[in-house]
Amino acid sequence: MASRGLALYLATLLTGLLECIGFAGVLFGWTSLVYVFKEQCYFVEPREQDCGLRSNATGPPGSKAQDEKFSLIFTLASFMNNFMTFPTGYIFDRFKTTVARLIGIFFYTCATLTIAFTTADSAVLLFLAMPMLAVGGMLFLITNLQIGNLFGKHRSTIITLYNGAFDSSSALFLIIKLLHERGIKLWASFLFLSVCSAWHVGRTFLLMPRGHIPYPLPPNYSYGLCSRFGTRKEEKKAAEPETKELQSKEFLSPKEENSGPGQQQGQGQGHRSFRSCVLSRRFILHVVWLSTIQLWHYFFIGSLNSLLTSLAGSDNVQVSAFTNAFAITQFFGVLCAPWNGLLMDCLKQKYQKEAKKTGSSASAATLCSTVPSLALTSLLCLGFTLCASIPVIQLQYVTFILQVISRSFLYGCNAAFLTLAFPSEHFGKLFGLVMALSATVSLLQFPLFKLSPQNIAVYVSMGLAISLTLAHPFLVYRECRAEKTKSSVTP
Repeated sequence: MASRGLALYLATLLTGLLECIGFAGVLFGWTSLVYVFKEQCYFVEPREQDCGLRSNATGPPGSKAQDEKFSLIFTLASFMNNFMTFPTGYIFDRFKTTVARLIGIFFYTCATLTIAFTTADSAVLLFLAMPMLAVGGMLFLITNLQIGNLFGKHRSTIITLYNGAFDSSSALFLIIKLLHERGIKLWASFLFLSVCSAWHVGRTFLLMPRGHIPYPLPPNYSYGLCSRFGTRKEEKKAAEPETKELQSKEFLSPKEENSGPGQQQGQGQGHRSFRSCVLSRRFILHVVWLSTIQLWHYFFIGSLNSLLTSLAGSDNVQVSAFTNAFAITQFFGVLCAPWNGLLMDCLKQKYQKEAKKTGSSASAATLCSTVPSLALTSLLCLGFTLCASIPVIQLQYVTFILQVISRSFLYGCNAAFLTLAFPSEHFGKLFGLVMALSATVSLLQFPLFKLSPQNIAVYVSMGLAISLTLAHPFLVYRECRAEKTKSSVTP
């Protein structure tokens, strides 16, 4: 039974990784897709010069109005990618995994079919299709993040691995671009993605639970293929008391664990209400931290085609080469993200061992493990902003590398922080609320684009804002120190 359970867990892990790396975050390969859309004359006014002649001379046609439409589509899609995670997170918490995944598959399939049958004359449908694609992909990610609960001590590593896979999936649009250059029609590529929805449905019923994967994991936990008909409710009832007991112990120090039930009431993180989590300083600071860094990433991705065209002097060959280079670097996000998770897991184990020896708060030790990752993510983004502000096209290779590392750390750190800093039963709602609030800030990318992507004032202001995000890890560290001190002096 144990070996069969492990095989099921590994199958769920690997197929979830494939789902995230192949489908979930394709929106962020937008730069590659814009190149194809420009070749097909999307959003080119009829009165403009013949598109084919201009394409032969300088590459894909481009104009300020055309670039603004593409920027607006990405702004709306990235907004929906984040904003809709709050209602979808609620659906995931309330109606569990199967319902959330089926909704995600519906949105994703509708989006890929719409893009498949969109032409230059009906390009306005992209304003509908890309946000739907983003929402469907985000639901894939949310429902897969719980898989980290199956692997105990490696929970943060797997969460960050999945977020890295989400980032790497943006390379899919590069593959579509390369296939398009070799004669494969755009509609054929997106029709294939639509057919793949059958695989998503199969995985939903065979390799995912109908409910949630609990944390900590109770013994002999099974789901999907290993759950026999008619026994699911009984297994759930048997697992619930043990899961709650394990969950209450997860965040208790040795002192608290040895105390009576009345003394334990309300001390563990598992007893915190959703409202108290949202109104806490650590949550508010985390929203500001994520929103600021994410805004810069979205602005950079949405304006990259315009930026490269300007730096390359409208040289189509150079723009295409740098577009491919950017998309290739995105693929390595899946390799970068787990290092962040490994760092947090190692520090968590180290700090918890120290907490057991000193009798200090285990929850404070757990939270403290996120501080280096939060600070490192801010510093990486600051370096990425500095490189992007220098108008030398060859330097953009360094910019791309820093961007993918920073972005893979950002979302992995966000998900891991929420799982470590707050009770797991609120994860879906908190994750959705964080993304929804940061989505509102991300709308600023379009006004920033209107100022011109090459405006030095944009880079200076964003650099200063990102510098201020270092306040978040500093204040989290102070909070941890205060909790440890308080716990140590408590008899």
